[in-house]
Amino acid sequence: MAKFTAEEKLQAVARYLNGNESYREVGKSLGINFRHIYKWAKQFEHNGVEAFNKQCTSYTQQFKLDVLNFMTENGASLTETAAIFNIPAPSSILVWKNQLEKQGIDALQTKKKGRPSMNKESNKQPKQALAEGSVEALEARIKQLEMENEYLKKLNALVQNKEKSPNKTKRK
Repeated sequence: MAKFTAEEKLQAVARYLNGNESYREVGKSLGINFRHIYKWAKQFEHNGVEAFNKQCTSYTQQFKLDVLNFMTENGASLTETAAIFNIPAPSSILVWKNQLEKQGIDALQTKKKGRPSMNKESNKQPKQALAEGSVEALEARIKQLEMENEYLKKLNALVQNKEKSPNKTKRK
């Protein structure tokens, strides 16, 4: 589907609201499904020209709950609810509803998207210099020595297995 500017959406809605054309006729002339015209008309009916202004928002958990409660209490459709609350995509409400049913209220919490930043200062916790002879320092040293010991045992086992293998190549 082609993307439409706010002006193009307004013109399509105006054509429908004039009463000369139906949803289907306007949609067919624009080469899109008539449901888009219906959705735009509902958005325009509830929010006016502001309905078509681009908005990049993340909705709070409480807002999502309010939208879902409104929809269930009033028996409103996805399209009507999205138009009333000025949500661009009615499918967002369906996603929220499914998340609430399957994972509970915590699933509606806004999550940070994308990859975490590569900021080295925030990723690494500053190591505090352990006092010489303290319990923590001694425990850290023991752990380090145990890891070295395990590493050497594994290395030794690998060397012994290699020597025992019959496919060993002989040097001349």
